This record gives sequence, C-alpha cells and structure tokens, in this order.
Amino acid sequence: MTGCPFPHGVGAGAGAAGAAGVDSRTRAERGSEWAPAREEDFGSAHADYAGLRAENPFPWSEEFGGFWAATTYDDVVRITQDHDTFITSVQNVVPHVPRSARRPPLHFDPPEHTAYRDAIDPVLRRSVVREHESAFRASAEELVDGMLRHGAPDAVRDFAAPYVMDCFAAFLSVPSSLTRRIREVGVRYAFAIQDMDDEVIGECSAELYEIAEGVYVDRMAQHPDPRRDLVASLDAAAQDPANHITRKTAVATVRQMIVAGMGAPQAALGSCLVHLAQDLDLQEQMRRRPEDLPAAIEELLRLHAPYRVFARTAAHDVAVHGRVVREGEPIALVYPSANRDEAVFEDPDAFILRRAGNSHLAFGRGAHKCPAATMGRLELLVALQTILQRTASFALAGDVTMMNWLEYGPRSAPLVLHPAR
Repeated sequence: MTGCPFPHGVGAGAGAAGAAGVDSRTRAERGSEWAPAREEDFGSAHADYAGLRAENPFPWSEEFGGFWAATTYDDVVRITQDHDTFITSVQNVVPHVPRSARRPPLHFDPPEHTAYRDAIDPVLRRSVVREHESAFRASAEELVDGMLRHGAPDAVRDFAAPYVMDCFAAFLSVPSSLTRRIREVGVRYAFAIQDMDDEVIGECSAELYEIAEGVYVDRMAQHPDPRRDLVASLDAAAQDPANHITRKTAVATVRQMIVAGMGAPQAALGSCLVHLAQDLDLQEQMRRRPEDLPAAIEELLRLHAPYRVFARTAAHDVAVHGRVVREGEPIALVYPSANRDEAVFEDPDAFILRRAGNSHLAFGRGAHKCPAATMGRLELLVALQTILQRTASFALAGDVTMMNWLEYGPRSAPLVLHPAR
C-alpha cells in the first residue's frame, strides 16, 4: 500500500524536517501543485484523483487559503486515526469557514468530543433508527409518486434533497408543520453552501439555530426517553457535571446534526440515482434481486463517497507521505479518491457486487467516524427500494450538474421515469 514511510507518530518538529528523503520545502518554495476543478462532470473528478495518486499523491494547493490533499487510502486512514497529531478544533473543512463559536461535536477533539459522542451514538444504534423506517418510506413514496406525475423531475430537487430532510425530521420526532420548515430551510441552506452565498448561508444558519432551539424545547416538554431520543440524551448529558456539555452546546449539537443530516446523505443518494440511471442493467438486476440491494449500496458508497473537504490541522510539524506538514497547515481528506485507491481496491472504478474486503471510507474513520452511518444506510436502502419498486425504469433526461468542491455528488440530475406496470 502507499502511505507515509515513517512510523505512526514519528516526524514531529525538527526531526520531520531533517529526516533523510523527506520533502521539507516551505510553502513559498513548493508553490501550488494542484487546484480542484471548479466545474466537473459526473465522475470526472476520479480521473483527476487517479492522476494525483500516480504522480503526486499528497499535493499542496494554494486554493481556498492553502491546504494539503490526502488522496490515498493509507494517508486518509492514518490522519483520521491520529487525533493527537491531526486535530479538528482549528480548521475542519476546506475552505475554512469563519465561525463565532465551535459547533459540537464536529469542532471538538477528544476527550471533549467524546462526551458528545457518548450522548449521540446510543440513539443512532440500529434498533432505534429502525423505529423510523415507516416514516422514511412514507416520504420516499410521496416523493417518487410526485416525480412520476411531474413533467420534468429532478433526482436532487424533487427527491434526494427533500427526502433526507424528511428523514432527519422524523428522527427528531418533530411535527409535520416543522418538518416542512426544516425541509424548506435545509434545502435552501444546502444550495447556498454550494453557491458559497455567505449572506444566504448566514440567514439559513440563524434559522437552523432557531429551529434547533424550538425542537429542543418541544422535545423536552414531551419527556422523551433519553435512550431513544437525541435531544433527551443530550439534555441528560448537559445535567452531568462530569462533562462540559451545556444546554447551549446541546442545542448547537442539534443544529449541527441537522446540517450533517442533509449534506452527505443528499450527495450520496443523488450519486446512487445517477449511477443507476446510467446503468440500466444494474438497475434491472436490483429489481429482480432486491435482496442484493444492501450489498450494492456498499459498493455505491465506495464509488461515490460524498465528502472531500473534511480536514484536519497539524498540531505540530509532521511527515506525511514523505513530506513535511507544518504546524497549523490543514489537510483535506479526499475520501472519494481514497475509496478508489488501486493499492487497496482491485479494479477500483468498476462496480463489483459483494466486493471482497470492501472496507470503504464513505463514513470516515477514527474518532469522528459518522455516528449516523446506520441511519444513512437505511435512508439509501428505503429510497432505492421505493424508486425501483415504483418504476419500470428511470434514466437521465439531460446533463448532470455537479456540486462544487464542498461535496461530491450531483446538484441537479434530470430524470425520465416510467411507472411500474
């Protein structure tokens, strides 16, 4: 496998800069080595990443204020698992998003981060998530039926974006009226992020905080079970003097979870839909053998990992892939590239059902591994089951427009759907 030639944790400070064979050039000396494409076609980024892995697998880019890009599987795994050397509390996305306060749990390092995960993880276990499956299915059926009636439906606008918002609203157990508001604000926020429209992002962010505060108050008035309810679990943690969680940071966590609950799932579902729309044989195979769909989803997640801007910041000088990362420099974790690393995955660009050893990184790795992986898988399963069951076929009806650098997935994908007979 490719990766850093130094043992895990070796390479701090002057030792990293002085080690034989290590590229210790400064930022000014090395200059910009790569710039992410501003416009992409569906899948075009992967040719770019393959070139990087072959020629310069750990490049420095002057884009977005400057950052390293980890493109290999080994480097991404190493960085995500060493939370002492590579931290999230300084800069956790590329480009850096200015903020007035850190948003838990994403902006915290262990052990502070651990307290939030201790409250979040239990309510996202499989048995709890499955309680919301009927609500997920009801949303998927409503939206697919709407697309079948629509003259020119779009896979993202009319299905992926509103569906993932409905799913998270169901998980939060909010009333239908608030579900509609979460859907409206959430979708608007998601597209403002893609446009990097700071004014709209700020407006939507403030609305999401307001929504999170209202959800918190409403849920606690219902006295929910903290073993099965996100808000109640966070509130119980806020009562514990042994940790630093407060009611204010608990509300902020709900807000952050709402945002996280719409970004990656929307991108992943959109990519799955486009992939199936382009591969009618696979689409039909999934209709004939629906029991294969969970395995297919794992391979689709590997092929179309949604995040490439989550970042870590070097806490001190450290060698990565034979290059010195200076203290304070950010590293973007390019999961879509790592998931197609030919050193780990044979024939990496091919869809292989039940691929052996498919230890993909679509949900991350280490302390910050996505707590909602089970929920994400269920969302994809229900959505794809529904559209496959309710259609005889579906295909692209025009060009796919991709999201910007912030996420990997379609922003728009026009479809033509033929109803099931």
